Amino acid sequence: MRDLVSEMTNCLQVRDVQIRRNGSALLDVSNLVLDGPGPTLLLGPNGAGKSLLLRCLHGLISPDQGRVLQDNEALNADHMARQAMVFQQPVLLRRSVSANLDFVLKRQGLKRAARKARIVELLAEGGLEGKARQSARSLSGGEAQRLAILRALAATPETLFLDEPTSALDPNATQIIERMILRASSRGVRIVMVTHDIGQARRLAADIVMMQGGRVVEHGPAKQVLDSPESEASRCYLAGGLVT
Repeated sequence: MRDLVSEMTNCLQVRDVQIRRNGSALLDVSNLVLDGPGPTLLLGPNGAGKSLLLRCLHGLISPDQGRVLQDNEALNADHMARQAMVFQQPVLLRRSVSANLDFVLKRQGLKRAARKARIVELLAEGGLEGKARQSARSLSGGEAQRLAILRALAATPETLFLDEPTSALDPNATQIIERMILRASSRGVRIVMVTHDIGQARRLAADIVMMQGGRVVEHGPAKQVLDSPESEASRCYLAGGLVT
């Protein structure tokens, strides 16, 4: 029988991963395979382990036991170099908007003329054309998050991890960022994103990972999980009930 996992490309796997603190398991995921086109959205209550799982997938946190695999190989520096992550609170350089993008593009090895042209494209994609010379630290919350996403995309990642990128934003700013996410996904960037917003999950997700108490309680196509959840935890969360 053929090893189907070995034939997958950009396949993320979690095998028997645990993270424990003070005798308690903050994360306990026995088996999770993300092999579809995405976007994949991680959904669940506060403390469910969503952000912790995201950091494990990106290699920022090493599990106490178990392994994270990329294309059937242990996650390593080469894999991480083809990934990017944007945090809930964007981290920007104390430089202009365009200089934040130029910093990444220069590290990609682009010549000056190519960098300038690419910066114009990126600013247009994020609706920041008139902000090129403005200090990145003076942007509004929504603008700063857009710049953080553009800077991540400037590195041409195969996978982009997003940790609640719209949690503190108004509906208009949220809509702009959701469009950016969908455009990136349509270009083949694998999106793995944490959200608490069920409406956002309906708008963006191809598949959903539902989490509770550090465990994956359900994973499947978005429509199936959102409309006909199989687990009691998923049904309770989606109905707005208290999930402990």
